[in-house]
Amino acid sequence: MMSREQNEQLSRIGPGTLMGKLLRRYWAPFLLSSEIPEPDCPPVRVKLMGEPLICFRDSKGTIGLMDEFCAHRGVSLWFGQNEECGLRCPYHGWKYDVTGQCVDVPSEPAGNFAKNIKLKSYPCIEKAGIVWAYMGPPELRPPEPALEWTDVAPEQRFVTKRLQECNYLQAMEGGIDSSHVSWLHGTELHKDPLFKGSKGNEYNEKDRMPLFEVEEFDGGLLIGARRNADGGKYYWRITPWVMPWYSIIPPRAGHPLGAHAWVPIDDETCWAWSINYHPKRALSKSEISAMQDGEGIHVKYVPGTFIPLANKSNNYLMDRESQRHGHSSTGVDGIAMQDASIQESMGGIQDRTKEHLCATDAGIVLTRKRLLSAAKSAAEGGPVPATEPQAQRVRSVSVELDKDTAFTQGAKHGLYRELGTDPLSV
Repeated sequence: MMSREQNEQLSRIGPGTLMGKLLRRYWAPFLLSSEIPEPDCPPVRVKLMGEPLICFRDSKGTIGLMDEFCAHRGVSLWFGQNEECGLRCPYHGWKYDVTGQCVDVPSEPAGNFAKNIKLKSYPCIEKAGIVWAYMGPPELRPPEPALEWTDVAPEQRFVTKRLQECNYLQAMEGGIDSSHVSWLHGTELHKDPLFKGSKGNEYNEKDRMPLFEVEEFDGGLLIGARRNADGGKYYWRITPWVMPWYSIIPPRAGHPLGAHAWVPIDDETCWAWSINYHPKRALSKSEISAMQDGEGIHVKYVPGTFIPLANKSNNYLMDRESQRHGHSSTGVDGIAMQDASIQESMGGIQDRTKEHLCATDAGIVLTRKRLLSAAKSAAEGGPVPATEPQAQRVRSVSVELDKDTAFTQGAKHGLYRELGTDPLSV
């Protein structure tokens, strides 16, 4: 069992918290570029790691992320006018540039007044159709993200995000847990167009007692789940967890790879980013159509939002008859919302002092240890793992190996394959 103190340390992500200091040392994906599509478009409210912020693209196309509230009387700058390289508060006309610097106070005589006003702001970059923010100490700013999916061509990648109503950690822990697939998603594997047709689906059905082995690498952990396979071999699904919040889903047949990022909005909600990509080819029209329809790891939305159509407020559109007759293990439709419904059912922050872990939780145990260790280093201004590009360049694998072959050796050529090559997949 975990102590209450450890649970709090892992879960709380606001400014000044142990985990908050760690997570701010990494680039955080928070908006799709399409949410601020052009210069001088309307600003967007952002809540990221417990901080209320405003994001806008100025007249030159530069992106700014700063405190949401005007330094004058605390008005939300979401109501402001984005014009001439700045965001102007509608209340008294104070104007701020993308760095948070006040550049105009119309009610005051010319002088130094505006120069002394500056809102908290964070640097942003755009990559892979995503806007990323760095919220940590400026002198410790890392290189830009280099996960494989961020470096493929746009036609090889499909990215969505959705609101998840629980702490980032329990969502992320679900993403690195291969043992639940046989149970929670068992009815989906043969019908979902982005999963079906894999020999691995049969292995998931036949062997529901996977054995886990976990190995550390520079970027995080390699979590290997082993099941019995044909021909006296083992079927391995190897899930990389890349610090601090990324996972890469082991592939099935020739389908695109899947990946996730779970980025805290606050202590009890997060953005669940879902990425499909293929390192060698463009995604097909049928694959993209399926993703747009909410298949695989994606969802359908409440129109005009990033809230899943099936959500906590409507009990995830649960169909008890479908569950009763074996058409669905949960009565919830779709792999993504099966995961989300279970993870959200634990509460805003899971009480881990009551859990009883077992052998299949080896990856989760080591993930928590790695996070706490890195957080303590970050709190002291020390180095943190997986900020360098080479530590992030890893790929998930599904493979059949001889029983006497260690998965890290037998799958090495698939885990660290060059961009432009096919995934190692069953």
